[in-house]
Amino acid sequence: AVVAFALTAGAGSAAAQDTQYVGVKKCKTCHKKELIGDQIGAWQKAQHSKAFETLKGDKALEVAKTLGLAGAPSESADCLKCHVTAYEADDAKFAKGRLDPADGVQCESCHGPGSLYKKKKTMADHDKSVAAGMWEPDKDEKICTTCHNDQSPTWDAAAGFDFEARKKDIAHMIPEDVKGKYLEVEKQLKAEKAAAGGK
Repeated sequence: AVVAFALTAGAGSAAAQDTQYVGVKKCKTCHKKELIGDQIGAWQKAQHSKAFETLKGDKALEVAKTLGLAGAPSESADCLKCHVTAYEADDAKFAKGRLDPADGVQCESCHGPGSLYKKKKTMADHDKSVAAGMWEPDKDEKICTTCHNDQSPTWDAAAGFDFEARKKDIAHMIPEDVKGKYLEVEKQLKAEKAAAGGK
C-alpha cells in the first residue's frame, strides 16, 4: 500500500511556530543509540522511511495513471505532500536546507520541527521538549489523519484509520529505565567504561 503521512502545521505549543526542520540526520545523533531504544532503527524498518520510495513502485504508477497525474508520482506535489516530510513548507522553515526526499516520512512529520527541542538537555525532559515545540503524536490523531484520510487515493473506507492500532505498529519508545534520566544513565555508563579501561 502507498504510505501517506505529513506534517501538521500549528500543532504543539506556541514555540512550534518559530521552529525549523533539522532532519533525520540530526535526530540520528542520539536516537540511534540502543541505550534510548534505537528509534532510528525502528523507523528504518517501518513504512514511513520508505514513503518516498513507494512512489516509484508499480502500484503508485497505476494509481497515478488512474488519477490522470501528469508525470511520475515521485515528482507530483499531490503525492509528495504526504510522502516527504515538510514538502510544502517554506524554505525559511529549514535549519540547513530542504530535507532529502529519499528520507520519506521522517521524525519531524510526527514530532514537529526540532530546532528548539533537539538538544540533549531539552530532550532528556519530556515536558521541556513539548514546551519547546515537540508534538505528541500518540496524543493527537490529527497529526496522522492529515494524510491517512479519505483524500488519499489508496484510502480503504472499510478499514478506515485505527489510530490506536497504528500507534502500536510504529511504536519506538524510550525504555522506561532510561526515560527522564538519560543524561544521568549515559554519564554513569561512560564512567563505568572509563573505569574499565575505556573499552
